[in-house]
Amino acid sequence: MENGSLSGKTAVVIGASSGIGLSTATLFADAGAKVHAAARRREVIEEGAGERGIFTHALDISDADAVWKLTEEIGESDGIDILAIPAGMNFPERRFEQLTAEKWDQMISVNLSGAFYAVRAALPYLRSSRGLVILISSVSGRWPDASGPAYQASKAGMIELAHAVGFEEHTNGVRCSAVLPGIVDTPILDNRPEPPPKEVRDASLKPDDVAQACLFLATLPPHAYVPELTMIPTQLQALGKTSVATPPT
Repeated sequence: MENGSLSGKTAVVIGASSGIGLSTATLFADAGAKVHAAARRREVIEEGAGERGIFTHALDISDADAVWKLTEEIGESDGIDILAIPAGMNFPERRFEQLTAEKWDQMISVNLSGAFYAVRAALPYLRSSRGLVILISSVSGRWPDASGPAYQASKAGMIELAHAVGFEEHTNGVRCSAVLPGIVDTPILDNRPEPPPKEVRDASLKPDDVAQACLFLATLPPHAYVPELTMIPTQLQALGKTSVATPPT
């Protein structure tokens, strides 16, 4: 494989309608991969998808049967070399005292259980290709912040899911990497109780920054494995500090 090229590879990106997922699907396609991009809002990713070699699918990642069916269809037709899961959600009422059992279950279902459904369904194809899984977690899974206990728990679980799969499957040639971004300027920020101001958004990571990290992982030689990759915006955050300060002028 040429450096930086995914020619001849099949990538599945779940949660590709916006933000990190859309940027990752686009970048993988531009690098030569055959990309299957799935999201609840399929219509958002359809424009221009065909000319880039992107095949679009409607999918609710919290629906275990639907995830298994689509993954199996793609695996049987094209195989799966790369499975990237940027799908995620949060809501404004996120403080512990505001959480209900329904909200907790919804968060875990989308942010954590969905990742399990997809990786488990793709496992036979990933073993066959000696492939790569990329789970988009968050620095919120490492240190407390204002994202809320349900979000933090789901993202922490995703990190450990990646580690455990990598631990068990490395002898089968399957690598599983967790990517932990800091604040990223995506639509999910609009779901904060108080969306960040423009100067914070401007200094935040951009979806393409995280997509570039995913491409880096996907183009490493098979003998090289990065279990965990953390990236944060230079002016806003530091390791162990996820609360966002106003950037200097």
